[in-house]
Amino acid sequence: MKSESPCTYTISLIESPSGPSTGGACDTAEQGGSSSRTGNASFLQSAFWADFKAAHGWKPLSVSLCLKDGQTGAESPFKISVLLRSFKRFFTLAYIPMGPELPLMQNTPPVLYSKVLADTARALKPLLPRNSLCVRMDVPLDFYSLEERGDFVYSISKPLVKAPSDIQPPDTNILDLTLSEDKISANMKSKWRYNINLASKRGVVVEKAGEEGIDIFYDLYLQTAKRDGIAVHAKNYYRDLLLRSGRDGVQITMYIAKHEGEALAAIIVLFSGSEAVYLYGASSNNKRNLMSAYLLQWTAIKDAKKAGCTTYDFYGIPPTDDENHPMHGLYRFKTGFGGKNVHRPGSIDFPLSLLYSLFRAAEKLRGFYHKRIKKIRVKKRNS
Repeated sequence: MKSESPCTYTISLIESPSGPSTGGACDTAEQGGSSSRTGNASFLQSAFWADFKAAHGWKPLSVSLCLKDGQTGAESPFKISVLLRSFKRFFTLAYIPMGPELPLMQNTPPVLYSKVLADTARALKPLLPRNSLCVRMDVPLDFYSLEERGDFVYSISKPLVKAPSDIQPPDTNILDLTLSEDKISANMKSKWRYNINLASKRGVVVEKAGEEGIDIFYDLYLQTAKRDGIAVHAKNYYRDLLLRSGRDGVQITMYIAKHEGEALAAIIVLFSGSEAVYLYGASSNNKRNLMSAYLLQWTAIKDAKKAGCTTYDFYGIPPTDDENHPMHGLYRFKTGFGGKNVHRPGSIDFPLSLLYSLFRAAEKLRGFYHKRIKKIRVKKRNS
């Protein structure tokens, strides 16, 4: 991870929201979806997600950039979706969700990769509001050990800094759907297969729904939020997401598990290209012994495979199997389906303002409250 490389890369602006910039080979190159160290671009970089977030307080920018290899002269264009969020007009956060996807940079040493991230932020700066505090990036690099992830984060140097909190979950579990259905089932923990069969035998049924199921989902979600101490959006946020299903090739499906007509659990899953992503889940406090959540996930996994997806992302777990972690139950549930744990760097900031340090301090305090104090209060209340 610490090896040096004589290669140099430069980033230049091809096209901004106001029009194209100066020339270069990248101007005429095809600007379709490009691959990077992590493969296909995340749904978070899609036009679908940008349009959805635009309806809920964010301003999207689609920017075309060119990455040039100074050693070989190779040039490769890439696009990034940038989301801007203004906070009472005092300051703005520029956010690149699961990006930038950087072509040409397979097996690049971390120090050089970090330099290109900083250059990407510099290229964006002229397009951003003057009151922007920083460019925040959720870097799309997958590591399969905490040590490798730690090495990369440690290699980050100024002006880049690790953000006090992450917007997207940096740790997740991803199921390989290129395997046969029988093989996927065999890779699960035996108790998980037992629970799936148990739910079916005891009469749990899974129904698919769209926007018409929002009231059921939201009622269950509020129960879950109270039980686990998690934050929720307004009901309209989830309703709007469901109503957008089918746009730009993205499908949003709700699955509801019922027993004798009573809704016990519900999940919302996104299907986009080769990936399926478990976005939201909710469950009732009743009949938890029927194991409905297991049957819900298995139904969605089978649908994802039928839809041609190659991965099913459980989207968020604690970094380790730590019994003292407040979300340890979530870790056990998601990893029990047999996927591979993936560790990403999380949010990385490129500061743009002298006020950034104040924002950083405030964010640390907020994170401490939500991760420590609030979780302790919820644990005491439920004990």
